[in-house]
Amino acid sequence: MPYTDSNGVRIHYHIEGGGTPLILQHGLTSSVQRWYEFGFVDALKDDYKLLLIDARGHGDSDKPHDAEAYDQKLMASDVIAVLDAESIDAAHYMGYSMGGSIGFGIAESFADRVHSLIIGGMHPYPLDAVGLDDRIERIRTGGMEGYVADMESGGEDISAERKAQLLANDPQAIVGASLGLKNRPDLSHVLPTMTMPCLVYAGDADGLHVGAEECVKHLPNVTWVSLPDLDHTLAMERSDLVLPHVRRFLKNTSPIQ
Repeated sequence: MPYTDSNGVRIHYHIEGGGTPLILQHGLTSSVQRWYEFGFVDALKDDYKLLLIDARGHGDSDKPHDAEAYDQKLMASDVIAVLDAESIDAAHYMGYSMGGSIGFGIAESFADRVHSLIIGGMHPYPLDAVGLDDRIERIRTGGMEGYVADMESGGEDISAERKAQLLANDPQAIVGASLGLKNRPDLSHVLPTMTMPCLVYAGDADGLHVGAEECVKHLPNVTWVSLPDLDHTLAMERSDLVLPHVRRFLKNTSPIQ
């Protein structure tokens, strides 16, 4: 699978299918494999050219340790580097959690490179109250093994595939990425400028739901989907509930000419 250079950081990505380009950007501690695991790739590749990107610090991309390397503009630039490597002027964009945060960064700095934005489980407001401090401390003290053990002891049901993905992470890179997300500036100033079609969705049992529901009030061209009884994890994993909204939105969204 291909790689490209983004400001000295090697970014790994997959290409699947054909048609109008659609970027899929995963969340914190994940990789491109999550989109395969929960059926997004199989459901979308017949109609779209999927560009699945391993965010810096994740998967097979380079893994810098400094939090400064995870500035939102830099992470948005990684997506643009993939588009440039594939000679693609503009694409649809779908990002979940951290991937949604990167989507707001793209809207701020590279709005002309996206036909539309699909943002799941994320909002543009400050993120210092969403448990990132606990995550950072657990990984610093116990590595990924301690982090997974804490999740399991807390009653979380982690699949064997997800456990393997979590344990494969570089803990220092995940701490850096977590700090980058925690320290992300308020991006809500960009909302009124996001005139491209946007789909925003979140599970109503997700702590980020309140911010997502608020931000759609300030978007000029938005479809809002609240998913009943889904928390942050399930709103990624339950593709059977998410994909109908995504497919409908994309079908009704014409690329910018």
